[in-house]
Amino acid sequence: MVTTQLYGMTDDSHDHVVPGSETELDTPDVQGYDFRGEFDFEELLSSYETTGFQATQLAEAIGIAKQMQEDDATVYLTFTSNIISSGLRETVAYLVREGYVDVIITTSGALTEDVIKTAKPFKLGEWDADEASLRDRGINRLGNIFVPSDRYVWLEEYLYDFFDDFFAEEKVRTPTAFARELGHTLEDEDSVLNQAAKNDVPVYCPALTDAEVGNFLYYYRQGYDSEVGIEILDDYDSLIEDGLLADRTGLIAVGGGVPKHHAIMTNLFRGGADYVVYISTGMEGDGSLSGAPPNEAVSWGKIKNDETNYTQVEAEATLVFPLLVAGAFAH
Repeated sequence: MVTTQLYGMTDDSHDHVVPGSETELDTPDVQGYDFRGEFDFEELLSSYETTGFQATQLAEAIGIAKQMQEDDATVYLTFTSNIISSGLRETVAYLVREGYVDVIITTSGALTEDVIKTAKPFKLGEWDADEASLRDRGINRLGNIFVPSDRYVWLEEYLYDFFDDFFAEEKVRTPTAFARELGHTLEDEDSVLNQAAKNDVPVYCPALTDAEVGNFLYYYRQGYDSEVGIEILDDYDSLIEDGLLADRTGLIAVGGGVPKHHAIMTNLFRGGADYVVYISTGMEGDGSLSGAPPNEAVSWGKIKNDETNYTQVEAEATLVFPLLVAGAFAH
């Protein structure tokens, strides 16, 4: 009696553990790159589509970025200053140089660091460093990148000379004018500002004072010319109006913050961006804009509602942004 009852319980538990399937899925098989034979980089990237996890998200991102180009969309590239701190500066400059980007929205730190790197490099450091010792030695740490403080001493002198010319005829200027005219003073082919100025790509920086530029503008106005100022609303008008005139828009947001939101917010005026790729490590659970996925922006009308026109790659940018550029742009 006990044995019969146990067999019945075993049959029930087996159904719980191995319930079986009534239908066969018609989606692709999960399969990665076959490293046997001669290596093919394009085939490796293609294999991401069926690799799963964030590799598949990156494959989706590559496809959407290609669609932006095929539809001749106005492409917005947004990024935070750490992108320029790293070796991704050269990747961004490439996109601008080759005409793949129409609009840049970034942070003040990106501008200052781009200028510094035209004359003085950043240096590889360590994550686990003695912070007090670095402070005593005049070294600033950005993750595992070291930036000696003499870079900012040089930058202050450079910007003071630039301010004299920049404000000579107009006392109140816009961030886009600041970025454009500053870019024309630079001679580094890997400078994002230089490439943007030469290729007529506007660089919007709505939080221009939120870095050394702001510090030095403060000192300059206090010590040299109390009438100078930065006007941001004119830039906002231009960003909205140019978006309204675009037939289609595509957005590649590397990181979050003000640049990402400025792009989707100004696209709201035209009914949302047509194509969107996010690369982000932000978490959605805290309700922040940096962690918000693209489907949240759909609810606000900042991205158009189409299940195939947006994706998010949840990964650190230095790992995946070069792969996105290689797969979608560097043909």
